[in-house]
This record gives sequence, structure tokens and C-alpha cells, in this order.
Amino acid sequence: MTTSSAPDFTLAATGGQNVTLSALVGQKVVLYFYPKDNTPGCTNETRDFGTLHADFAAAGCKVFGISRDSLKSHENFKTKLVLPFELISDPEEAACNAFGVMKMKNMYGKQVRGIERSTFVLAADGSLAREWRGVKVPGHAQEVLAYVQTL
Repeated sequence: MTTSSAPDFTLAATGGQNVTLSALVGQKVVLYFYPKDNTPGCTNETRDFGTLHADFAAAGCKVFGISRDSLKSHENFKTKLVLPFELISDPEEAACNAFGVMKMKNMYGKQVRGIERSTFVLAADGSLAREWRGVKVPGHAQEVLAYVQTL
């Protein structure tokens, strides 16, 4: 576990807002990076975080999903899943690069550059409390919640 501070960024999010990470110091934050809106794994992961949102909120934690999709795509995805939290659009890969989640992946036998499914928990002091990389979706949101509740 590291106590380094999380890299700061300001990016556009759903709901017509900008999210600045450093402005969230004072509360716990979950950032989960996912490859693409409306794909099966990403839909299941996002739905799981949505289902547990009240528990994250009760633990004093804000949740944000981040991908390279456009704000328009995010707004549609958020509406479709009736999400109680915002999705952050990172088309220039600013947060993706800051958190080191861009990887070469095999897709249908071709090498493609994309987001490695990853989740980061920031403690209330803004430090990086825990990270998960190469996430498998089933049970992941519950594992993150269980960790957040220990902070």
C-alpha cells in the first residue's frame, strides 16, 4: 500500500460538471476506469457500482467511472443504467495516463491500445489508499465497498 498522493486532473463529467480531483480532498473517492460504454463487462461493472451507491455514500465515499468515451456517450449510458453518480470523459487520456491504465491488449487477434480495467481508492486526505489492476468484474464493486468501509 502506498501513501503517495493521487495525480490531480480536471475533466468534464456527466450532469454538466467538471471534476477536479484535488477539490475532493476531505472525502473518500473511488475512481474506476473501464474500457467502453455499453459493452457487457463495463455495463455489469457500472451497474454493480450503481447498485451499491447508497452504501458507498453512507461510507462517505464518492464514486466516478472514467473512460475515453465522449460526454454524449456517457450521458446516454448514465441514463440507460439510471446511475446515481457521474461518469468522467477522458478522450485525451489525461487521467488514464496519470494513473497508468493505458495498455496494449489483444482483441480478436490484433494488438489494440486500450484501458486496462482498474480501480483506485483515494483516502480523505487525497492519498492513494489502494489500487486494483486487471480487474475481473464479478464481485469487484462489493470488494471495493468492503475496503472503503475500513477507511
